[in-house]
Amino acid sequence: MKKLITLILYPLLFSPILHANENFSVEIEALTLVMEKYKKDSESNIELDLDNIKPSYLALKQDECNATVKVTETTGLEIVNTESFDVNVCKKEIYKIIN
Repeated sequence: MKKLITLILYPLLFSPILHANENFSVEIEALTLVMEKYKKDSESNIELDLDNIKPSYLALKQDECNATVKVTETTGLEIVNTESFDVNVCKKEIYKIIN
């Protein structure tokens, strides 16, 4: 009886985990593209980083090819800088949103 319950519950419990990558593939790809670009841009700016600025990323899916990525730089509790990007994952293009 325990084996039967296990066989029934196992696919129900682990099926959403297996499909998570498919559901969030646009966001994951957009984040990867922006992180690579953001890392290259930050390496080209040779400055002393005394405040230990740490970026955090947020991706919001618009459709099957497009997402918006927001990059927020913080030093502890203080928000230093916020940038937004429109990312086309299909064409692998990144456009900075100017506020």
